[in-house]
Amino acid sequence: MRPIDEYFLQKDEPIKSYLHFLRAHILQFNSDITEAWKYGMPFYCYKGKMFCYLWVHKKHLQPYLGIVEGKRLEHPDLIIEKRARMKILLFDAAKDIPVKLVDDILQKAIALYN
Repeated sequence: MRPIDEYFLQKDEPIKSYLHFLRAHILQFNSDITEAWKYGMPFYCYKGKMFCYLWVHKKHLQPYLGIVEGKRLEHPDLIIEKRARMKILLFDAAKDIPVKLVDDILQKAIALYN
């Protein structure tokens, strides 16, 4: 089994289902997005450049979508914390996935690469 697949399978519910949905959603969002295993985490590249990643916040124990060029994006739901370049969209795995919000942020992030 590939490390990237193992990463998703080892998570407990409801985080596992949340991350599985986000994984599939990101990959179908744009045909130029591909999946890669980098730095021990699932990364998504847009036209070969690192674009976003999925992870679980160590303090909040909740899934999040990390945006590589997040510092260049202004959005009230993106959090920078102590990161220099990236911002995250933190989710509550007990709630429904805010698909429209995810799509909005992904679209704005893609625009930075075009």
